[in-house]
Amino acid sequence: MAGMTSSARPLLNRRLAGFGTTIFAEMSALALRTGSINLGQGFPDTDGPEEVREAAVRALRDGRGNQYPPGPGIPELRTAIAAHQQRRYGLSVDPDTEVLVTAGATEAIAASLLALLEPGDEVVALEPYYDSYAACVAMAGATRVPVTLRPHEGRFHLDLDELRDAVTDRTRLLLVNTPHNPTGTVLTREELAAIAELAVERDLLVVTDEVYEHLVFDDAAHVPLATFPGMRDRTVTISSAGKTFSFTGWKVGWVTGAPELVTAVRSAKQYLTYVSAGPFQYAVAEALALPDAYYTELRADLRVKRDLLATGLAEAGFGVLRPAGTYFITADIRPLGETDGEAFCLALPERAGVVAIPTSVFYDHREEGAPYIRFAFCKQKSVLKEAASRLQAAGRR
Repeated sequence: MAGMTSSARPLLNRRLAGFGTTIFAEMSALALRTGSINLGQGFPDTDGPEEVREAAVRALRDGRGNQYPPGPGIPELRTAIAAHQQRRYGLSVDPDTEVLVTAGATEAIAASLLALLEPGDEVVALEPYYDSYAACVAMAGATRVPVTLRPHEGRFHLDLDELRDAVTDRTRLLLVNTPHNPTGTVLTREELAAIAELAVERDLLVVTDEVYEHLVFDDAAHVPLATFPGMRDRTVTISSAGKTFSFTGWKVGWVTGAPELVTAVRSAKQYLTYVSAGPFQYAVAEALALPDAYYTELRADLRVKRDLLATGLAEAGFGVLRPAGTYFITADIRPLGETDGEAFCLALPERAGVVAIPTSVFYDHREEGAPYIRFAFCKQKSVLKEAASRLQAAGRR
């Protein structure tokens, strides 16, 4: 071991230098250590539909998926994904050539970027962004070019002129996330149309992360970018079962797109996990066939939880940006006389017994996100009420 550490060359690949442990692991460990309510990491504290869980148990007992499933995913799930895309969005997808099952959306993102990028390529991404985006772009040897979403009139907006100016002759790919984590914004049809026009004009590939596609509220609507003119053959669409069905530990995601794109992504994916989640694939196939009432009830339940936490945060003195999608709320700490979200979140467990995530860690331009923190509301109502009560009590001290 002594010889390994004596070299001047660091052990960690230099492309990953600076990433370290994810903020989610760090803050979840802090929640455990302090006994705090964890509103940092975005996972539900209750399981999804009983019939879906029983479908997984049934698959296990019947010996379906206990050995290696097919590399692209089991036919039943690929067919269910294709049917979902057709039923929800009118997108016709061939389950044999245009669907790939992955180990969650995180692997789908990694495989897509590793497959489609080369050193020297630029990737335009909306910041703040999910932390794996930056790491995957780095592992591919490409360069990320952030375009910042900024709050205005209660929601985060995309500056389309800034997006256009970010594209250069080196730009290979646009990385788009809507509904957007962590801001909770849902890109409008007009914003998406402008992105599509830019992609077609500059002949760009697009990877879209749509894992929160069913978690939209009020008048917001999720519209896949692949449905816009000229986008069907240049868009890799990514989603997963974890957020929609509240089984985040199963790690079942998928990619859809034109055969050439899916083949490219599969070429990278097969050397990452090869296959995963065999029995759970059968369960997710059944989950995707649930009636529309399931999605309606899911959104209604989360909308109530969003409003409960938003009200509690406002009463505790935070500025609140009420999200149109996802299950995250961004709070502004400046009304509390604070400006450093990272320091605020590190102190919050001891001060209030609640854990949140500093949004600045999702920015290249850290100063843009400095006064914002993110809370997850995919928890039981009693937990959210207790968290709000603790935050209000801390504010009075």
